[in-house]
Amino acid sequence: MFLGRDIAYNQDMTSRLSSYKRILSLDFQEARAALLLGPRKVGKTTFLHQKYPRATYIDLLQTDIRAEFQIHSSKLREIVLEFPKKLYVIDEIQKVPALLDEIHWCLENTTSQFILCGSSARKLKRGASNLLGGRAFKYELYPLTSREIPHFDLMMAINKGLIPQHYQAKNVQKFLKAYIEQYLQEEIVEESQIRKLASFHRFLEVSALMNGELLNYANVGADCGVSGKTVREYYQILEETLLGFTLWPWRKVKTRKLIETAKFYLFDLGVIRYLKGLDAISLRTPEFGNSFETFLINEVRAYLSYQQSSKKLSYWKTTSGLEVDLVVGQMDVALEFKSTDKVHNEHFGGLKAIIEEHHPKHAILVCMDKNSRKLENGIRILYFEQFLSELWAGEIIHEG
Repeated sequence: MFLGRDIAYNQDMTSRLSSYKRILSLDFQEARAALLLGPRKVGKTTFLHQKYPRATYIDLLQTDIRAEFQIHSSKLREIVLEFPKKLYVIDEIQKVPALLDEIHWCLENTTSQFILCGSSARKLKRGASNLLGGRAFKYELYPLTSREIPHFDLMMAINKGLIPQHYQAKNVQKFLKAYIEQYLQEEIVEESQIRKLASFHRFLEVSALMNGELLNYANVGADCGVSGKTVREYYQILEETLLGFTLWPWRKVKTRKLIETAKFYLFDLGVIRYLKGLDAISLRTPEFGNSFETFLINEVRAYLSYQQSSKKLSYWKTTSGLEVDLVVGQMDVALEFKSTDKVHNEHFGGLKAIIEEHHPKHAILVCMDKNSRKLENGIRILYFEQFLSELWAGEIIHEG
């Protein structure tokens, strides 16, 4: 079906929809506009076609459609005036940021609704002076979570990643290779943001090796052949294109002196493994431990985002080496992730210290030990599957 001459509405998309039922819920009727962001290929378009099959879709990935709106952005206003009560989904909105002015006008002067979908907050920030005056409710779609996958398999997640197409793929290496190359081409080369593409590619590999470690821009720059300032900009690009996030340290000192350096985590386990140059990750290896921690932190991030929670995440580490992997909110929950199936006393050092100093409401060690239990000091030991079940049931993190 075509609306006007150039706007494609592809109902055949339903034949390619995923069987995964996504947790994200969009509630934007009051604002009449939603901005849905997420890394490439996490399923934004599929999700929207599933949820809003009768909407009118404008796909700015199609070069002819994009070119038309780049030349005549007012065409959107004309179409909406002809069909003012419809829901419009504009895919890859960052390709034509000028449309935001037209959408703003339509929100002020018609009863139409809009969902704007994109993979780069960076392009929107750089290319648009108008972000709808704060009228659009912002949402983010993550890669698949354990709750969305029937018969979830941890080792599949760690080795393939949780991008829907990759998790299902028989030959995931080809998909991962194409994904990295596509990202470099579309997000970096196309925008001419990086002068030394080889250095940036090397940076991606180093960022995977440094995943979850304390950031040292100078050291990373030395490995990549660029300055520390350039590395800082590279990390900012990753964050603004939703391919990773910064985990800041807890800074409210009481007794123990704390580390004040941030960490950076990439968004997908398969991408991390591929960038590290590993064919596979096995149990009881350092790589498995890093992946286990990254997976669980991303699950907590997705849970908070889908719950529209305002709670912030941080980590707690003293200069003497005591550490807790994740602190939720204002010491609501302290979480330590250990990939061991044999928990020993030395695994509780960080949690014991944070309990003594900050008295978190809940302290939990998440591990591969299937015997979930609670210690006398209040620390819970949870098998990771039990933790995930309680997390997504709303029993771990509480609002208020």
